[in-house]
Amino acid sequence: MKIDQTKGYQIIRTWFDTQQLKPFAFQVEAWQHIAGGNSGLVNAPTGCGKTFSVFLGAVIQFINEHPSDYRTKSRNGLQLLWITPLRALAKDIGRAMEEMILALEIKWKVGIRNGDTGINERQKQKRQMPEVLIITPESLHLLLAQKGYPEYFRTLKIIAVDEWHELLGSKRGVQVELAICRIVHCKTDPSLMVWGISATIGNLEQAAEVLLFPLQRQGVIVKAIIEKKILIESIIPDQIENYPWAGHLGLKLIDKVIPIIQNSRTTLIFINTRGMSERWYQALITACPDLAGAIALHHGSIDMDLRVWVEEALHSGKLKAVVCTASLDLGVDFRPVETVIQVGSPKGVARFLQRAGRSGHQPGETSKIYFLPTHSLELIEASALKMAMNLQFIESRQPMIRCFDVLIQFLNTLAISEGFKPEQIHKEILTTHCFRDISEEEWQKNLHFITEGGSALGQYDEYKKLEIIDGLYRITNRKVAMRHRLHIGTIVNDSMLKVKFLSGGYIGVIEEYFISRLSPGDIFTLAGRNLEFVMIKDMTAIVRKSSAKKSIVPSWQGGRMPLSANLGIMLRKKLDEVSIDKQKDIELRALHPLFELQAELSRVPREQELLMEHITTKDGYHLFVYPFEGRLVHEAMAALLSYRISRILPITFSFAMNDYGFELLSDQPIPIDDTNVYELFSPGNLSRDILLSVNSAEMAKRKFRDIAVIGGLIFQGYPGEYLKQRHLQSSASLLFNVLSEYDKHNLLLRQSYQEVMEQQMEEARLRNMLERVRNSRILIQFPTRLTPFCFPIKVDSMRENFSSEQLEDRVRKMQATLNNGH
Repeated sequence: MKIDQTKGYQIIRTWFDTQQLKPFAFQVEAWQHIAGGNSGLVNAPTGCGKTFSVFLGAVIQFINEHPSDYRTKSRNGLQLLWITPLRALAKDIGRAMEEMILALEIKWKVGIRNGDTGINERQKQKRQMPEVLIITPESLHLLLAQKGYPEYFRTLKIIAVDEWHELLGSKRGVQVELAICRIVHCKTDPSLMVWGISATIGNLEQAAEVLLFPLQRQGVIVKAIIEKKILIESIIPDQIENYPWAGHLGLKLIDKVIPIIQNSRTTLIFINTRGMSERWYQALITACPDLAGAIALHHGSIDMDLRVWVEEALHSGKLKAVVCTASLDLGVDFRPVETVIQVGSPKGVARFLQRAGRSGHQPGETSKIYFLPTHSLELIEASALKMAMNLQFIESRQPMIRCFDVLIQFLNTLAISEGFKPEQIHKEILTTHCFRDISEEEWQKNLHFITEGGSALGQYDEYKKLEIIDGLYRITNRKVAMRHRLHIGTIVNDSMLKVKFLSGGYIGVIEEYFISRLSPGDIFTLAGRNLEFVMIKDMTAIVRKSSAKKSIVPSWQGGRMPLSANLGIMLRKKLDEVSIDKQKDIELRALHPLFELQAELSRVPREQELLMEHITTKDGYHLFVYPFEGRLVHEAMAALLSYRISRILPITFSFAMNDYGFELLSDQPIPIDDTNVYELFSPGNLSRDILLSVNSAEMAKRKFRDIAVIGGLIFQGYPGEYLKQRHLQSSASLLFNVLSEYDKHNLLLRQSYQEVMEQQMEEARLRNMLERVRNSRILIQFPTRLTPFCFPIKVDSMRENFSSEQLEDRVRKMQATLNNGH
């Protein structure tokens, strides 16, 4: 039956008419597929009603099944399970759903279940499931850890996975795959539907395939044909530095930001790191005191209550501006936001699109985003982003495979609820994309590991967690079960301490390593406030308010994102345009003097060229190489090149890198020339040479810590009494050494090396780069002094030796010398 002939559709359409609205074609298409029992993936721009495409599909289905009593029918059991990656999204989605339920006068309840849900609410849900449950992947696995969990899903009709493009390619995505697989197989009714909701990514078809894999049947992709206008404007510095360096320029452009904020209803200012967001917040209030009370700060380390207050104030239009990080990247509907400012390169096309979509968050509205460079060369990235967005050249997210740490955690979860029969669960996990290729031998190794500790840990009772009772694998020890429940999840953070006022009241959290460097009386900044450190008590940093003008800004770890492969490709294409006399882009025109100086001293490489610069200074012999492939690839390439050169001549190097290139520095001439350069950049024997060029065992050991935590080999401690990071690392190192010696083929050990190669060394991207270089022209230049391209890399190599003030002073002197032609 056509959807428009059903009662459910007619009721929804009447509501739209009363609001003088019309559903989008993609929404109606999704409703039609849901009415027909199909599963699929909805792809639409931000702010175009993706949520209603699936939610109202579930409502229409319910009305169609109960046409005469849909208004009075209550306590229907779980109908729609809505999986979302962020707690912040749950409230907003729940509010939108409840408004619609109220308008339609149906007796549905909407529940939220995540780490913030109180015990009373959870008990209430246990007694009577709401019709819609909005849940995070971690809380869904906690649900699977409860006895009798199949009963919760008995009435379930649809599983919806929101922001699937964010979850895909992460271990949280693997968690979702496993949870869907278990729910599909514990239901006797084969009509369960799975729907993903996604913004645009480069591999949409694969994204749909991974999500729907457990159903073992084809799904559909519903694409919204809606042109979302995005206006991008670069903030051009009044003076372009010929010798740019990273990080210092942004705050100097603050006077250009104030008018943008004042002329917009509400502005989001995206900063790439939490530390810099604290500095920007303070700097904006200092530059424009009128903003006090109308500007707020939002990042992941600020206390949840404060973040919720900011989100509510944004939603109601009470704030003029919010300085934020990726904490506000995803789907929360802030309609008052008119303008977005991106400070520094977002390093990826998809991230830039996502952030641009935070403004004009309504159908038909134009999204407006300003790009503010933190050093002048970043203007090339602004130009490259515009080209990529016009071509819709958006990054793919590669699904993770064979994540044995997540599988072990999942098996333990099942073992503390209903228990599991291995032959049944083995068949089930083969229907997930992540584990579809798991061999019988690997499966048996997993079982042996969780029941006997594998070949190496069999002497220790703590690793024999599961017992086999009448063929059922179970955890019967209450202490083991409780510890497991406490650490379900795949996000392994560095140890965090809560920050609390001496007088009471929480401000947020800070990494343990940062607090450990402070002495009582030191002043630091958090949540936009200057705080005096008093002491640590009960794993909490006690502070008092401070009126001091100077403070230390925390630098949380993991802040620097590498340039994406797609943006790198666009960047190299833009270099081709530099040689054109009349450049179209305002950004390239602004950088013209810099490019002229680069060409005068060395060369500006074209798309199919690789530039290398030999430069001699009082520091030694420098080799600068510019692949424009992102800092992770450059770090791996620098180590690889150092190793390969050292086979020609015994020589030692230090190296530095940024997203555009890398530097090798030695105290003797570096033997690279036209006779050996192509051989040194050969993709041959790459895996072997990478392992020989870096301390892969040490890198794998650090990676193993996270894997061991996820797999339950290391207990992180109880809430409020978490183990210190050095204790966790030392436990992980001990385990790593034991497995390396006595169980060399251990699956988790193998996984740690694999993750180093794929994630830290980006082996596939490094291989692609070397293939590209082999087919390119390599330009070897011998500039007489530092060039505009190598200067930011040189500055980055000096950061560890100087404080921020000393570095800025040193850089100014270097710039003056270079600008005078020395």
